Amino acid sequence: MQQLILRKRLLDAVVLRLRESPVVTLLGARQVGKTTLAGQVAERVGPATVFDLERAAGRAALARTPELTLKDCRGLVVIDEVQRLPSLFETLRPLCDDAKRRATFLLLGSAAPELVRGASETLAGRVQFVAVPGLSLPEVGAEAQDRLWLRGAFPRSFLAESDAAAERWLEGFRQTFLERDIPGLGVRVAASTLERFWTMLAHYHGQVWNAAELGRAMGTSPGTANHYRELLAGTFMVRVLPPWHENLGKRQVKAPKVYVRDSGLLHFFLGIATLAGLRAHPRYGASWEGFALEQTLIAHGEKDAYFWATQ
Repeated sequence: MQQLILRKRLLDAVVLRLRESPVVTLLGARQVGKTTLAGQVAERVGPATVFDLERAAGRAALARTPELTLKDCRGLVVIDEVQRLPSLFETLRPLCDDAKRRATFLLLGSAAPELVRGASETLAGRVQFVAVPGLSLPEVGAEAQDRLWLRGAFPRSFLAESDAAAERWLEGFRQTFLERDIPGLGVRVAASTLERFWTMLAHYHGQVWNAAELGRAMGTSPGTANHYRELLAGTFMVRVLPPWHENLGKRQVKAPKVYVRDSGLLHFFLGIATLAGLRAHPRYGASWEGFALEQTLIAHGEKDAYFWATQ
């Protein structure tokens, strides 16, 4: 049985926003712990009614008569993987404005652009967002830094019984993400093509983005390479770090940097299975840069995060 890590900072942030807004949306990658966090929120604020849109029963209940189903709910209502039913945003708006409303809604999603756009446009003034990242050093303890770096911040990978078990979990995650989650978003990209791009991107981890170079390597256009990058960024697999620049005399870099957000996935795609193998790998420094970047952004937030470099 795996250990449960209490993420107190995130828990407090969600509970506070539920007091302030009728709708709170948790945004984060698949398997990063959103459902577990929602369960901890329910323990704090009271029993919850849960609709899991990955399950046929959950989708059916909200797809046929969403207004009637949700109108009668009381207390906390959790809707998991809400991006699978974007029409729900229109249903939630009048419910949020109802003076007799007795429910607050906690939405969980793992596809940022569509979810943020739909919720922001339809539920403007009624919704707050909470980013749910992977595990952080304060949550696991400084003594576990190397394990967090090697295995990554997905709870099931970090808490695995061994490095080999963590690698097997990451293999299963990769396969499920490519073969089920991406098609579930309505994206028509062959799993083998996106896997090849993801693997190539791991070798470019921490470098300035060059769509033409990756497009040539993939045998496709720069536009297609940009599309693949945005697809992985929108599902929280890749971070695109923008440059900071001004019109100065120096030739400043004006293209973003790209990182595989989870260090465990990065090491999986690079074929690194042990800490000794990581220390001997040519991408050792780039791996540490990405890990340090993610931990810094978890601690201090992503707003106004840039890099600066000259040619």
